Amino acid sequence: MTLYRQLVIFTVLLFLILFTGTWFAKFESTRSFLTNQLESHAQDTASSLGLAVSQYPDDMVSVETMINAIFDRGYYETIRFIDPNGKILLERNLKVVIEGVPSWFIKLVPLKVPEANAYVTAGWRQAGTIYVKSHAGYAYNSLWQDIKHTTLLFALCGIFILIAGGFGLRMLLRPLVLVEQQADALCRKEYEIQTKIPRTRELRRIVFVMNRMTEKVKEMFSEQVTQAEALRERAYNDTLTGIGNRRYFESQVTAYLDNKDSNIKGFFLLIRIHGLEILNEQRGFLIADELLKKVASLLQETAAGLVGSILARLSGSDFGLFLPDYPSSDADRLSHEVTNKLSGLVAADITATDNVSNIGACAFDRSVTLGQLLAEADLALAAATKVGANTWHVRTIMESSANVPFGQNQWKEALEKVLKDRRIVLYSQPVVKAVDRNIVLHQEIFSRIVLDKGEIINAGVFIPVAERLKLISSLDRLIIEEVIKLDCNTLGTDTVAVNLSPSSLQDKSFVQWVQHTLVNLPENTPKIIFEFPEFGAVQNENILKSFTAVIRACGHKLGLDHYGQSCGNLKYLQSLRPDYVKIDRAYTGELKAEDNDSRFFISSICSVAHSIDVVVIAEGVETEKQWQLLRELNIDAIQGYIIDRSKPITKT
Repeated sequence: MTLYRQLVIFTVLLFLILFTGTWFAKFESTRSFLTNQLESHAQDTASSLGLAVSQYPDDMVSVETMINAIFDRGYYETIRFIDPNGKILLERNLKVVIEGVPSWFIKLVPLKVPEANAYVTAGWRQAGTIYVKSHAGYAYNSLWQDIKHTTLLFALCGIFILIAGGFGLRMLLRPLVLVEQQADALCRKEYEIQTKIPRTRELRRIVFVMNRMTEKVKEMFSEQVTQAEALRERAYNDTLTGIGNRRYFESQVTAYLDNKDSNIKGFFLLIRIHGLEILNEQRGFLIADELLKKVASLLQETAAGLVGSILARLSGSDFGLFLPDYPSSDADRLSHEVTNKLSGLVAADITATDNVSNIGACAFDRSVTLGQLLAEADLALAAATKVGANTWHVRTIMESSANVPFGQNQWKEALEKVLKDRRIVLYSQPVVKAVDRNIVLHQEIFSRIVLDKGEIINAGVFIPVAERLKLISSLDRLIIEEVIKLDCNTLGTDTVAVNLSPSSLQDKSFVQWVQHTLVNLPENTPKIIFEFPEFGAVQNENILKSFTAVIRACGHKLGLDHYGQSCGNLKYLQSLRPDYVKIDRAYTGELKAEDNDSRFFISSICSVAHSIDVVVIAEGVETEKQWQLLRELNIDAIQGYIIDRSKPITKT
């Protein structure tokens, strides 16, 4: 029960006690007064009538006339004239009928009806006795009306006090309501400060204390985020340029190349900046550093529009840009674009020569190792250097890609046919609790398309192409349509995770369709966790917030995939508030010893996420050693080959 209700009930009880006491006091005083009035009235009547009859004690006609005159007024129940021997000479009686007063009131409130006597004399002798008994009707009527009016007055006062008191209590307790809201917001890691301070001393102190506590908790959360970001920056960021370092690059690329569920293809650009030694000697380290920062900034601009791209500074003058799942035909185009941007730095007067850079590109469509990739790119870079200033060269590591339409027109034709014929198949992989691998939290759904010759293409291949061709929202819609056909009983779980592209959210018709679909889901359809890659989520934060409100209103959830892949600010977690984050497999893959940086980074991520009630899932878990370490790091759930591989979903 709320404090407000308790205070209202307490106030009402006090009023009822006061009313009851006052009512009974009023009741007793009125009843006593009326009884005294009846007694006085009866005695006065008996005395006056006895005196009048004494004038004519033997004239019964006159006596009867006088008694009738008084009795007919109706205030008496009985008037009797008795001779000295006790014989009734004359008697008048009125039946007691009390009008306008409830019978239950008469039974509950007995009134003593007074009787009075007076002697009738004739000279010095007693001629008889006059007996008078008052009628109680008028007394009951007066008492009933008085009590009724008193009760009505107290009831009106009670209603007024209840309304006015309730309103007053609400005003007085308003600061406590705000404190409650502030505490609830604090549990959600939303830091609200009350600016309106109450005048009541006790409430003022409570508000001051809550404000101080809120500020302290905010500082603690900020410190956690700062520590986690600092750890990641030290371990995975280049201190000069702010982009990823070689360790970050190797972990991310290795995680992709080792992913057995992916159709491996893409290309890698090895970019070498020339003249750093000359700049250091002739113009100082500051100019050389400025050049490297400008190069990193230009490369970041290029990478920002490439989904899944991995950019890093590999050494003093070498940068790497890895493009997974991109066709080899884009390697030449992108190399040309990057070379033109970098050669423009000559105009900024921060380069040693006009030969700003050379690029060695390595394209592949089969399984390769990071070492092979770097070796081939290095050979391509050597070839480009021989050609001349600001040039590039592309080498390929190909197996067989004849069945895959790499050209843009071929891709467009293939994807449009997939949409028309609904050539999509769904796979699933379980996500389980870290403490008990037998407890399945949900199934993650993977989508793949089927080309004309029956070749199944992984989402990592066709999604980037679909985004470039502006077909991604149509593909995401098709995927959701297939997912809502699934049955909870067949899946063995009532929740599934579906990967969507943030680009689809820019299509308002798609968002409206999702909302309408979620409201009208068929029975036994699993609840959906809409999963977005971290990089895309941060880039589309405002749009994603609006979409999250839509899906949560329908009882569904939000998840972030590849968490930690981008080097963004961790504070966006507090803004987006996903239901879970899935740590990128690159960090999981580094869990080989108990004292490496990845272990400390994951621990910090768990601390930050758990402080705002966000679940943390580790993907790419393949060994018992990784699982044990993740359990120690307080990971909530795991996903990977240690549990099960992704398998096709059989529809019933």
